[in-house]
Amino acid sequence: MCAKRRHNYKNLKIWSLGIEIVDDVYKLIDSFPKEERFGLVSQISRCSVSIPSNIAEGCSRTDKSFSHFLDISLGSSFELETQLIIAQKRNYITKEQLNKLEDKIAEFQKMTMGFQNKL
Repeated sequence: MCAKRRHNYKNLKIWSLGIEIVDDVYKLIDSFPKEERFGLVSQISRCSVSIPSNIAEGCSRTDKSFSHFLDISLGSSFELETQLIIAQKRNYITKEQLNKLEDKIAEFQKMTMGFQNKL
């Protein structure tokens, strides 16, 4: 896509998948202990929201700049995965819940890297 055209983030499958991940994460963190509200819950919610937010923000930029925002989004997805592993080790989520989200995050990462390579 040429630099003069912009992507519509609402039409991107990676953005939609990012929104799904945020929704799944928020359902999970509702059951976390209250003492984690300003710790792990805050970290998990912020980095999950960062995934689709950076895609949306990047859509307003040139393709070169958009690629940078996709890098940030990818970084947030890896950060989220790490935090979910910590949550599972703390017994805040089950192994099954972790695996389901890890699969969705891995799909997001693969799709985003493929999309980024085509910019």
